[in-house]
Amino acid sequence: MDYNKLIGSKVQAFIKVHENDDPHQLILQSKRWPDLPIKEIVQQIQSRKKAKSKLQHWHKIPGVIFPTSDYLEQSSSEKTAELKASSIKGKSLVDLTGGTGADSYFFSRKFERVVYVEPNEELFNLAKHNFHQLEVDNVKFSNSTAEDYLEKAGQTHDWFYIDPSRRKDGQRVYQLRDCQPDVLQILPKILATGAKVLLKLSPLLDIHLAQNQLESVSKVTVVSVNNDCKELLFQLEAQPGRIAFEAVNITNDEVLRFDFRAGEEDEASANHSVPINYLYEPNASVLKLGAFKLIAKKFDLFKLHPNTHLYTSKDLVTEFPGRIFKIKSFEAFNWKSLKRGKIKMANITTRNFQHSVETIRKRTGINDGGEGYLFFARTAEENLLTISCQKV
Repeated sequence: MDYNKLIGSKVQAFIKVHENDDPHQLILQSKRWPDLPIKEIVQQIQSRKKAKSKLQHWHKIPGVIFPTSDYLEQSSSEKTAELKASSIKGKSLVDLTGGTGADSYFFSRKFERVVYVEPNEELFNLAKHNFHQLEVDNVKFSNSTAEDYLEKAGQTHDWFYIDPSRRKDGQRVYQLRDCQPDVLQILPKILATGAKVLLKLSPLLDIHLAQNQLESVSKVTVVSVNNDCKELLFQLEAQPGRIAFEAVNITNDEVLRFDFRAGEEDEASANHSVPINYLYEPNASVLKLGAFKLIAKKFDLFKLHPNTHLYTSKDLVTEFPGRIFKIKSFEAFNWKSLKRGKIKMANITTRNFQHSVETIRKRTGINDGGEGYLFFARTAEENLLTISCQKV
C-alpha cells in the first residue's frame, strides 16, 4: 500500500468526511472522484475504524495514517502499550520490532531516548510520518532488521523490547523459533551487554514451555483487557532471581493486579466447600498463570473442587481479582428441574462439568442474556450443582 497517496490535505479531508460511509459503496462510486486514490482511501477508512477503539489518541490527531488491518491486528492497543511503558524504567530503550510504532510511542513518553527498528520500508516511513504528526522528538529510526541492528549497534541501552511477528508464509505460528526475529538466537547477544529485555508473546503460548526455552526470565506478566487475555510479557535479564508473576486485568475503570512469586502456588493449599453466600470467578490472567490454590489462600476463600476454579465465602471479598456473584440458590443438577423451571434467560458458565454451555441451552431452552447467572460446576464430593447467582 502506498501511504504517500494519503498524506495530502485533500485526501485527509475526504477521509474525515466519509469515515462512517460504507466502504463497499465508496468503491462502487469511485468514478465520482477520479482524482482521488479511492482504493487506498477505503483501506484507510477500514483501518481507522479498527484504530478508533485500539489507538484512541492517535485516531484524534490530524494527519496520522494507519497501516492495513493485518498490521494493526498485532499492534499493541493503547491500554496495553501504556501498561508496558509504565512497567519498566530506564533512560534508553530499543524497540527491535517497531511495526506500527504504537509501543515505541508510549515508551518515548517514559524514556529519554528510544530507537525504533523496522525492516519494512513502508511501515518505517509511515512511523516516521506519524511521529512527526504526534510531535515526538526523542525517537531515532533505523530501517533494518533486528539482527542487523544488533550487529552494528555500538551504544549500550537499558532495555530492548521485542514483539516478534507471529506469522510465517501468511500463517499464524506460536513456537518461539518460528517467529521473526528468532528470539532464542538474539537474546544471548542482548543480555551479554547488560541490558534487560521485555518480550511480548502470544497469549496462547504455554508459559512453562516459554520459561524453559528462554531461561533468563525474571518476571512473567499476563495482560487481559476486560477479561480477554491479550498479551504474555516476559522480562529477562542476565542474572534473574526468583521469578515474579503478575496477573493484570485492565477494565474501563481500573487496573487490577494479582502478584506472586515462583513456588508459592505449589506451596499453597485450599480448603473446599459447597457454595455459601458468594461465588468468585478469577479473571482470565489469574487462570492463565494457574494460581488456583494461592488465590483461595490469599483471599481466605473456599474452593468448590480441586479442579473447579470457582470459589466461595460467607462474607464479601470486594478486592477479589475477578467476577463476584451473590448466590441466590443452588441445587443438585437435574435436567427435568431445569426444563420445568421458571428461568427462561440467563448467562451460563460451566466449570469442571460434563456438559457444555451449548448442550445445556439446547436441552433446557434457556436463552442467553438477562441479569441472572447460572453456574454449572462439580463439588469436592463429586456432586454436580446448578448455582443461581446475581452479579455483585
